[in-house]
Amino acid sequence: MHTPMRVLLGALFAVAGVTPATALAATSKAALQAGEEVYSRCLACHALAYDRTGPRHCGLFGRRAGSVAGFAYSDAMKNYGVVWNAKTLDHFLRNPFKAVPGTSMGYAGVTDNNERAALIAYLKSANESARCRKAP
Repeated sequence: MHTPMRVLLGALFAVAGVTPATALAATSKAALQAGEEVYSRCLACHALAYDRTGPRHCGLFGRRAGSVAGFAYSDAMKNYGVVWNAKTLDHFLRNPFKAVPGTSMGYAGVTDNNERAALIAYLKSANESARCRKAP
């Protein structure tokens, strides 16, 4: 993400008086666009509405980790034992290999707090969209 976007996101979160992980409440269009930009990195393996190398993201919030029917998760992910929400996603996306040793997800994570918060806000917004309400 370009430095001006990082500054903008940091300012949005600071003005709102929240940490990046809890900045989902009143997400601006700019933050959602930034999150979609970060999500473009995920598209090599994931899609919103269907499984690819990684599981679909529609329905992610409130879903137990490793539970999409028919998807071949690693044993580590099946046994992770969390329900996905902003907090659990923030922890996992910071460093997937550390959060879930043995995960088969081949991405090192999103280390920038603002980028991670924007990504989570985008995923939350997408999950509430008509597109995801139609998805299996």
